[in-house]
Amino acid sequence: MEGYSFELITGPMSCGKTEELLRRIRRCIIAKKKVKVISPEVDTRSKGDYIESRNGLWLDAIKVKHAIQIMSVVKPEDEVIAIDELQFFDSNIIKVISKLMDEGKKIIGTGLELDFKSEPFGHMPELMCIATKVDKLHAICMKCGCEHATRTQRLIDGKPADKNSPLIMIGGDETYEARCIKCYELPDHKHETQKRGLKVLPFIK
Repeated sequence: MEGYSFELITGPMSCGKTEELLRRIRRCIIAKKKVKVISPEVDTRSKGDYIESRNGLWLDAIKVKHAIQIMSVVKPEDEVIAIDELQFFDSNIIKVISKLMDEGKKIIGTGLELDFKSEPFGHMPELMCIATKVDKLHAICMKCGCEHATRTQRLIDGKPADKNSPLIMIGGDETYEARCIKCYELPDHKHETQKRGLKVLPFIK
C-alpha cells in the first residue's frame, strides 16, 4: 500500500490548490483507494459538507472544528486522507498528520502559506517541514496580469486592507485576489497616524 507520505499543495488564493487536491483525490478513487476528505469547520465558503474549487468541481467532505477530531473520523481501512485549508487548524494538526503517516496513511493537504499580511499562516511552516513533497503553485496577478502571483491581497471596499485588520474575517465585506510581489500592498494607517502625531523636539547642544 502506498502510504507514509504527506503531499502539501500551497500557494496564494486563486492558484488552484483545491482544484489540484480534487484531481489527486479522483486519481486515488480511480485506483480504488479508500479516501477520506476533511475540511475545517471555519471555512464557510462551501455551504454544505463538501469542498469546492473555484472552477465548480466539488467532493463530499467531513467538517471538523479541531484537528484532534480528525483521528476519530479516520478509520483503519482509509488509505488516503485529504485535508483542505490546513492553515485554519490548531497546533495539533502537526501531531495528527505525523500520527497518520506513522499508521501508513497517505495524506494530501492544501493550505495558504502566507496570510494577507504576507506572514506565515498558522502552522503552515511546520507542515511544510514535515511534508514529504511540497508543491508551491502560482496564480495570475489580478493587477498586472503576470503569471507569478505569490501573495494574497485582501480588499475592503475595493481598497487594500490595513495591516492592523483581524487575521480572519468571517462574513465581512472583504474580498481576496492574487497579487505578485510588485503589486501587493499592505498599508499601515496606525503607524502613519502615529508618525503624523510625533512632535519634533528642538536640538539641544
